[in-house]
Amino acid sequence: MTTRRVLSLSMLTSVLVLAGCQVSSPVVRFDRQVNYGDAKAVELVTNEFGSTDLQMIAEKMTGGLLETGIFQGRPTVTISTVKNKTSEYIDTTNVMNSIQTTLVKSGKVRFTRSMNEMQAGVDELQRQNQSGLYKQGTTAKVGQMTAAKYSLEGELTSIVKQNANTKDVFYKFTLKMFDVQEGTIEWQDEKEIRKTSKR
Repeated sequence: MTTRRVLSLSMLTSVLVLAGCQVSSPVVRFDRQVNYGDAKAVELVTNEFGSTDLQMIAEKMTGGLLETGIFQGRPTVTISTVKNKTSEYIDTTNVMNSIQTTLVKSGKVRFTRSMNEMQAGVDELQRQNQSGLYKQGTTAKVGQMTAAKYSLEGELTSIVKQNANTKDVFYKFTLKMFDVQEGTIEWQDEKEIRKTSKR
């Protein structure tokens, strides 16, 4: 057999092997049964911060805010900072989103963009006014945003105690509403949660 024919057969074999690798892909099988659960049901998988804790905090904070009668005339509010001072990774944005959603649905308050959302608003204004793509008179005007009268600031802390048999976690969520102009605290509330697990 000539060297040329050997090289051709070798190259053909390599192509077939590569093609075979590309065609075959691992089959992933899931043997677990998946069911929809009640999103409002109490979640007690672990004593770490969970969905039930989030719901309880949001319900307490929104209930307290709406009962005060402070939202006369649909004032504007912004979300400032929400600090997570626990040892866990907790997406505090989820907590504030739940609070904001309920307050917006009440029709008693309007929210302005938060600090984290402001850059997107600035970018859109610049795109409309500086790109030259839009008809005159249809663009949003710079300098027309409504400023927030109130600012919401939150903080989540925890105290963890454990021994060989028991783990106790105490959470405290504090929410304050400041008058932006005067710098005064116009409303404040807390929600405390204790979760204990035994081995």
